[in-house]
Amino acid sequence: MEMHLASDLRLSAAEQSVRGRKARNEDCLGFYQPDGNLLTTKGACAVIADGVSTAEAGAEAAQYAVQEFINDYFDTPDIWTVKTSAQKVLTAINRLLYARSHEYLSTSRGHVCTLSVLVIKSRTAHLFHIGDSRIYLIRNNNLELLTDDHITQLSESNSCLSRAMGMDTHLEIDYRRVDIEEGDLFLLTTDGVHDYLEPSQLKQLALADDDLQAACQRLTDAAYRAGSGDNLSCQLVRVDQLTDHSLEEVTDRLTELPFPPELEPGLKIDGYLIEQELYASNRSQLYRVRDLADDSVWVMKTPSHNFSDDAAYIERFIMEEWVGSRIDSPHVVKVHSSNRAKTFLYYLMEEVEGVTLEQWIAENPHPKPAQAIELVKQIATGLKAFHQRETLHQDLKPSNIIITPDNRAKIVDFGSVYVAGINEIFVPLTRDRILGTMNYSDPVFRLGQNTGIKGDLFSLAAITYEIFTQHLPYGDGLENCEKPQQLSRLNYIPADRHNPIIPIWFDRALAKALAIDPTKRYDSLDHFMQDLTEPNPDFLTPREAEQKNPNALLFWQLMSLVWFMIALFTLIAFWLK
Repeated sequence: MEMHLASDLRLSAAEQSVRGRKARNEDCLGFYQPDGNLLTTKGACAVIADGVSTAEAGAEAAQYAVQEFINDYFDTPDIWTVKTSAQKVLTAINRLLYARSHEYLSTSRGHVCTLSVLVIKSRTAHLFHIGDSRIYLIRNNNLELLTDDHITQLSESNSCLSRAMGMDTHLEIDYRRVDIEEGDLFLLTTDGVHDYLEPSQLKQLALADDDLQAACQRLTDAAYRAGSGDNLSCQLVRVDQLTDHSLEEVTDRLTELPFPPELEPGLKIDGYLIEQELYASNRSQLYRVRDLADDSVWVMKTPSHNFSDDAAYIERFIMEEWVGSRIDSPHVVKVHSSNRAKTFLYYLMEEVEGVTLEQWIAENPHPKPAQAIELVKQIATGLKAFHQRETLHQDLKPSNIIITPDNRAKIVDFGSVYVAGINEIFVPLTRDRILGTMNYSDPVFRLGQNTGIKGDLFSLAAITYEIFTQHLPYGDGLENCEKPQQLSRLNYIPADRHNPIIPIWFDRALAKALAIDPTKRYDSLDHFMQDLTEPNPDFLTPREAEQKNPNALLFWQLMSLVWFMIALFTLIAFWLK
């Protein structure tokens, strides 16, 4: 079942761009409002750009920036946030314009333009702006300027742009979010219009008629009559209707497909033969099924009847399939998308042979370090595939990871994922929030804090600790902590107390990733994995030295330089055990 997020967002738009008294029109503008699901996941956008006149290719820069933004923004992953999608696209556009600018002999020429972008998604307007084009909001007969001009005043009569697309390799672009209301009218202009009309005129002309195209024409005509010697461009975007479903409407849409009946081996559903129940809990069931059309074997996940009237649970179940189908990694189970019509709510995944990591740990109490760290690397690679899609797993644990007979690790569960892009979409229900498993999930998560990738990093580190020690980093301490004061009293148990062959630098990397305070953890999986596999000189000081006076600490820091060389040999010996 594809995740259809029906949108009732309705916009009206019009635009006008003329060369005016200039020989050439160096402005460019565009508007795109997709249909169906894309309107919900990405929104609609209006873009306006003004090519810098002193740049040899200002007009080309403006045209490229507008066209490429519209083309590339809607091709970004639909589970990315608007901010992430737009900033990645704008950074790529800026780099190309800058590179083209430096093909010219004179650095004062090239591909340079202003750019203002309005993206409307769900009930929010997202603004991206650089230069001196503008975005206004007219609401309740009031005009508000939402952007700042990036201008440096050289004298009373002369000024120049301080920021623009293609001007520098580093893109510094303004970003702003605005909650929108029905009836809001957005006005985008280049300086050929707003420099020659007073704010009161802009508002009066924009509101003079319900016909937006006629209003755009009046704005450019008025600026021309006011003596504008520049190109004349403007856009109007009106919010005609916002998504405003009742909870009952959302529930009705989510329950279009009924829950499957209780399934037993031998039953058939939509051309799939139920062969065996693999797993059952109070939230879902897993079955091995065979496709009668081509004899292929899959795993079918079905929702639990305990939640048949829970709209938030149903939304999350549907999202599992949608998210899983968009993550591509050899270390994440693949979701099978079929064009076959469904009569019940379920989804299919590839069958992964092997044992859970939980069972593997029990069967391998003293794993070879090289084999164990290879599994950790593979799990980290799978997690990165989630993070590249702005998706957090939030419930990584040994029972959610399968180890295949050829020692490959695969993450096989999407039940607790958090998707930033989907979270931007308004629905009138409290989304299902899974807190994860106590001993592996980020302890501050249960206090209401979302620490982003640092939460998944904590889970990976806890799993790594258990693989190498057969124990948990805080013992049973996390199970009874529900308040910040209780968490602050927890003490990390050094890994080498359980497994004396673990080097101090390896344990220090685990300790940092498992810090209760998220600000003290690593900022990325890559940095954590680097410190797990290569001795970090900062982690070679014995623990006792941290409690001594500064002179003693300095001594140990100097000794660390010597130990670092020794550690390189130890590293090789450790992984070859």
